[in-house]
Amino acid sequence: MSSTAPRFTPPTPTATPKATPSRDPRALAWLNGFVPRLRAALRQAVALGTASGVLVVAQAGLLAQLIASAVQHHAGPRQALPWLLALVPLLVLRFALVRASERVAFRAGAALRQQLRGELLAHLQRLGPLWLRGQQRGDLVNSLVNGIEALEAYFARYLPTAKVTALVPAAILLAVFPVDWISGTILLLTAPLIPLFMWLIGRGAEDMNQQQWLRLARLSARFLDTLQGLGTLRLLGASRREAAVVEQVSEEYREATMRVLRVAFLSSVVLEFLSTVSIAMVAVLIGFRLMWGQMHFLQGFFVLLLAPEYYAPLRALGGVYHLRMDAIGAAQRLQPVFELRPEAPAGGRAGDSMVGATGATGAEGAEGAAAAMGNLGSLGDEARPGGAESASLARVPAAARAPALRFEDVHFAYEDGREALRGCSFEAAAGRVTALVGASGAGKSTVLALLLGLARAQRGRIEVDGGPLESFDQEAWLRGLALVPQRAHVFAASIADNLRLARPGAELESLRTAARAAGAEGFIDALPQGFDTLLGERGAGLSGGQVQRLALARALLRDAPLLLLDEPTASLDAEAQQQVLEALRVVVRGRTVLMASHRLRTLELADHVVVLEAGRVVEQGRPEQLAAAGGAYARLLRAQQGGAA
Repeated sequence: MSSTAPRFTPPTPTATPKATPSRDPRALAWLNGFVPRLRAALRQAVALGTASGVLVVAQAGLLAQLIASAVQHHAGPRQALPWLLALVPLLVLRFALVRASERVAFRAGAALRQQLRGELLAHLQRLGPLWLRGQQRGDLVNSLVNGIEALEAYFARYLPTAKVTALVPAAILLAVFPVDWISGTILLLTAPLIPLFMWLIGRGAEDMNQQQWLRLARLSARFLDTLQGLGTLRLLGASRREAAVVEQVSEEYREATMRVLRVAFLSSVVLEFLSTVSIAMVAVLIGFRLMWGQMHFLQGFFVLLLAPEYYAPLRALGGVYHLRMDAIGAAQRLQPVFELRPEAPAGGRAGDSMVGATGATGAEGAEGAAAAMGNLGSLGDEARPGGAESASLARVPAAARAPALRFEDVHFAYEDGREALRGCSFEAAAGRVTALVGASGAGKSTVLALLLGLARAQRGRIEVDGGPLESFDQEAWLRGLALVPQRAHVFAASIADNLRLARPGAELESLRTAARAAGAEGFIDALPQGFDTLLGERGAGLSGGQVQRLALARALLRDAPLLLLDEPTASLDAEAQQQVLEALRVVVRGRTVLMASHRLRTLELADHVVVLEAGRVVEQGRPEQLAAAGGAYARLLRAQQGGAA
């Protein structure tokens, strides 16, 4: 009998993404909303640039006097020396002013870039891992890198150039009109043609630029997705086909880039042509009037020297106009992200709000929490009284009492309609181990996600020591708990740095004590650099069990009164399980522990068991009582014992 394998069909890359209209005033208004942060620096940069432009008038006057004395009065080097001596410091001063203007603007732009990157990362963390899982990671990375860089260029180069362009030509006109009103009129009438043509050409170029940004985001997302799934693609024999898709998307991006560059070059040619024709008109009229004796040589040469300088700022503006288009394209991608607000729980403060669900499962949310929050260790423990180091990892900080938890008729559903919790009600006593058991999808990890603030209940109430969870300051709440997720995240850093996420100031001896308690000290010492060994992305270089023990050591180092465990012995062999269980027996003393698990060995730690089925609590009580009752818990035990057999 033959069977036909399903054929892999990569998504077609030929569909053109739809862009938001580039002339969306909201994007430009949002972009200019950052100007107040840079107002002082921008004013300084514009003042320096304008001063340099104004000195052009003095420079032209000195040059005109120098040439006129040589041509008309046959002045020798001795007579020309004073003009030369006055000209040299003027040129040096102009150069210094231009450099100072650029430096001020670039420093301001770099400072804004750092601020925006930090604010965007903080905002993404507030939106939470559940929201992140519904986004294209490559697109977000592109926004963080290229998008923020585009905003920096807009503020550091385009805005100062635009403001100087409005001031320097006006100053030159004030110098030209008293000398030659005809040339001044030509300059005044031809100057608006340059921004007019810039606007006409830029209208189409902006639309193309928005399409370019969308293609770049699509390429980034596709490329990152391909890299992350490279092992799966090779296993399924689809790597070459996926490479062809990436190549085709890259070719689309290349073609779009060339179209944008053609428009940019066309605009530059038009601007140069207009300015050249205008300067030629001024030169021709001055030449005729000099020939007819209607103008003195000194006046004509002075105006002729200023004519190119009059159009220089306009040409410079045309040279950086593409930075404005790039910034608008980046703003249209970044603005919706910045404007997203986490859902505020009823009765809670917006700043402490928790994240609504976006369709990821609770287990995925717990995993994402470890990645985005560094197992909550990145929040630090500076608010915890008693200093950075604990005498014992099993000691509960005196100022942090183990809390009692209570779920009352809690309902939670994801945006795609899947119900994870349906009237879930149970209590987790203070200082006790409460185990959540049930089949996959029963709602165990969703309970942990609600406590972590990754999602909020649509109905029902979650209480902590009798008060609603929403009444707690979120950062203060997170400082008092630690998480060991089912699939822990390890960053591309040293083992010591990964552990110090839980306590930034921890000494090596504290790291070693935590690792020893988690059964990780042995394999860490066996590594080439011990605790200083650098790990690859997602813990490359360690086994799954070793990564899990690192996550447990990180949680132990945090020394929190509330400990959340999501399958803490997942991916561990029997010996490693025993080591972790022995560590947990000591660590759970005096702490409130909520443990999602179905393994018999870990259930030995439980004082209270809550059995979940399809988001509902079907029974709860002491484990030995439930085992004797012959209900759902007993069936789970029998099923697991049968599987082990």
